[in-house]
Amino acid sequence: MSTWTGKILIITGAVLMLIGVLVLFRDSIPFIRHIGRLPGDIVIERENFSFRFPIVTGILISAALSLILYLINKFR
Repeated sequence: MSTWTGKILIITGAVLMLIGVLVLFRDSIPFIRHIGRLPGDIVIERENFSFRFPIVTGILISAALSLILYLINKFR
């Protein structure tokens, strides 16, 4: 394995740990509890059925990740 493979594994592990911490403390962090419940997310609730399609949340997460990856690539 080369050195960049090790770096990618370390970064992936750190990101997964951060996501785990955010999920664990989701109710105590104010802005995290609104993820998946933004205006524009599709929610259908019936008597014995509920369907959630977080389209706006997905778009925001995609835009944030694209910006982060763009900045990492630009300053590398």
